[in-house]
Amino acid sequence: MKYVVVSGGVISGIGKGVIASSTGLLFKTRGFKVSAIKIDPYMNIDAGTMSPLEHGEVFVLDDGGEVDLDLGNYERYLNITLTRENNITTGKIYSHVIERERRGDYLGKTVQVVPHITDAIQEWIQRVAKIPVDDSGEEPDLCIVELGGTVGDIESAPFVEALRQFQFRVGIENFALIHVSLVPVVNGEQKTKPTQVAVRDLRGLGLMPDIVACRCTQKLEKPTTDKISMFCHVGPDQVLVVHDLSSIYHVPLLLDQQKIIQQLSKKLKLESVHLTPTFIEKGVSLWNDWKHLTSIHDRMFETVKIALVGKYTHLKDSYISVIKSLEHSAMRCQRKLTINWVEATDLEADASESNRVNFHKAWHEVCSADGILVPGGFGVRGTEGMIAACKWARENKVPYLGICLGLQIAVIEYARNVLGLHDAQSEELVTEAPKHPIIVFMPEVSKTHLGGTMRLGLRPTIFQENTEWSKLRKLYGGVEAVHERHRHRYEVNPKYVPDLETAGLSFVGKDDKGERMEILELKNHPWFVGTQYHPEYLSRVLDPSKPYLGFLAASSGILHSLIDN
Repeated sequence: MKYVVVSGGVISGIGKGVIASSTGLLFKTRGFKVSAIKIDPYMNIDAGTMSPLEHGEVFVLDDGGEVDLDLGNYERYLNITLTRENNITTGKIYSHVIERERRGDYLGKTVQVVPHITDAIQEWIQRVAKIPVDDSGEEPDLCIVELGGTVGDIESAPFVEALRQFQFRVGIENFALIHVSLVPVVNGEQKTKPTQVAVRDLRGLGLMPDIVACRCTQKLEKPTTDKISMFCHVGPDQVLVVHDLSSIYHVPLLLDQQKIIQQLSKKLKLESVHLTPTFIEKGVSLWNDWKHLTSIHDRMFETVKIALVGKYTHLKDSYISVIKSLEHSAMRCQRKLTINWVEATDLEADASESNRVNFHKAWHEVCSADGILVPGGFGVRGTEGMIAACKWARENKVPYLGICLGLQIAVIEYARNVLGLHDAQSEELVTEAPKHPIIVFMPEVSKTHLGGTMRLGLRPTIFQENTEWSKLRKLYGGVEAVHERHRHRYEVNPKYVPDLETAGLSFVGKDDKGERMEILELKNHPWFVGTQYHPEYLSRVLDPSKPYLGFLAASSGILHSLIDN
């Protein structure tokens, strides 16, 4: 097993995840089987209880694991299926060690950070790296390990020490390190000092980078590259320039041009890894498809405008999988994507008095959009604005896609304005029991514990009888069932379903017991679809999610040609 560690210095959020994913992709194009692990130094057991406004989106895996959003990057780029074990947190490691201590595994010993915590980290990496992650069911050849945060942070110290030991545990010919650092521009001059200090700190901790990946706005000048090479103890060809690009999907091409795989091959002695002809052929095909896709991106001129009506719009990473799914679909539809970010509270009637400028601006964004998307979320804030946007989309035949909360919003809006149940509401959104509880709390879900207690992970959705007309079902290939990932605590009240369906709202997909509403669709509408599941979690760069693809195609006016093909 070969390991490529990606660490970061200076600041967080400079693109380690994209560089790690792109490096993994390039290995796949050479015929290697690749896995990925993300290390997050925070004390949380998982990302499930963390605010999207603080940490970004919570990504959900097949097994129901609520993990860091970077695992979504790995799955999208590498087309692999990871488990909750592929996300290591300080909370998980300490819980594991404490549990072993209580069980008596360390009987007679003083349990310490070194060696017990560091050993647990190394054992975890070695164990998880061998888990098959693709359809072949075979053990991966190589594992990308991304260390979150920045080297030098006090919380990441045990992980850095564990990785220092790990290079000798697995053999230095099986361990390579890519260090990502920022090269800022001050008064027109490219500054190398932050990178020098970051690498010096890293070397002081016992880790020597094999590649320094420099994040910058523009290409580095040769004197800058030479200076980084000299002071960071790497060759000039080991200093890679990862400057801003028109699309992150160009990053693998940029790294390939700078021969990153050749550099890593020397360190890892990859010629010793046996590659099967089947995987080599798949790799060549993958690379050709990727280059074709990125070349199309550069030649797209027609645009499609999507109004994303959400409650976490101040931090775009809160909707990173939604954004990526829209991008995947836009590339397939050969459209340049424009997202109009609409804060849902600005659409509410109160905003017309308290903040008229934002109110009129928000409604202009909604009314001028080619399609309206209401993504998932929790809590009452902004939901009346979402309902208003949904009403606009339904009445004006504007393509609409509601995800999780967005489906529930669509059901509430329909119950109020079509069924005439003006008091229709969700139990999540009101403190007192509503007169018409259209959305109710799921019976088996805990009300006292929040972490990992929702309906999570991959679950089946069964298309109902006489739903062959469904546009979404046609995009899925006319299948009888699909499997998608879920993350929710509330659901449509089955008591109101007969009346809603009589009034024209079709629940074309339900769970395997026929009790939970999974997909809604309006028949006489260009595209009015809601899904209780989160289809963005399974969208891939080369295989866009079908609900998003249909939504983008309808918003672009090409849905019929897409379905016919």
